[in-house]
Amino acid sequence: MGDFAGAYQWVNIRYLLQGLWVTVALSAVSIVFSFIIGSVLGLLRYMKIPFLSKIVGFVIDIIRNLPLLLILFFTYFGLPSLGIRLDALPAAMVAMTVFESMMLAEIIRGGIQAVDPGQMEADRSNGLSYGQAMYHIILPQAFKKMIPAIVSQLISLVKDTSLATIIVLPELMYHGQVIYGQNTNYMVPIFIALTVLYFIVCFSLSLISRYLDRRLAA
Repeated sequence: MGDFAGAYQWVNIRYLLQGLWVTVALSAVSIVFSFIIGSVLGLLRYMKIPFLSKIVGFVIDIIRNLPLLLILFFTYFGLPSLGIRLDALPAAMVAMTVFESMMLAEIIRGGIQAVDPGQMEADRSNGLSYGQAMYHIILPQAFKKMIPAIVSQLISLVKDTSLATIIVLPELMYHGQVIYGQNTNYMVPIFIALTVLYFIVCFSLSLISRYLDRRLAA
C-alpha cells in the first residue's frame, strides 16, 4: 500500500508545501496578467476594428489550438536561440499567460456578444459614448455571465502548472516526484497528498466563483 508514515514526515510535507507555494505564485501571476491581456484582446476582437480585429482573431485562433506543452517548450528552449533566455519560473509564467490570455479572450468576447445588442443602441441614444456604454452597462452584465467559464478556465490553469515540471520548475508536482523518486514506497501516499493540495487550491477558486455569483445576483 505504501509507507504513509515515512512519506508524511514533516521534512517531506514541508518540501511539498514549498512546491505548492511556487504553484500558487505561478498561478496567481498568470491569472492576473492573462485576465488583463485576455480582456483587452477579447474587446479588440469584439469591436471589429478594421484589420486589427482580424489580426487579433488570427493570433488567438492559432495559439488556442496549440498544446500548452509546446508553448512551454518554445518559451524555455526556443527563445534562447533568439537571444531571449528565461529561467524556469519566468518562462512558465510567460507561456501560461500567453496561452490562458487567448482562452480568456474568447470567453470574454462570447460573454459580450451574449448581452442583448439592443442595450448598446439604447445607451447610445441616451447620450452615452461607445466607451461609456461598454464600461458602465455592457461589461458588468457580460462579466456576470462569464464568471463560471472564467473560473473554470482558471482552475484549468492551476492544474496545468503541473506541466511546468517538464522544464524542471520546482512546483508542487516536481517536488512530489522528487520525494517518491527517493523511495517508491512513498508513491501512493505522495499522490494522495498531491491530490488533496490541488483540490484545496482549485476548490477555493470554485468557492470564490460561487461567492461572486451570489454578490452579483444581489
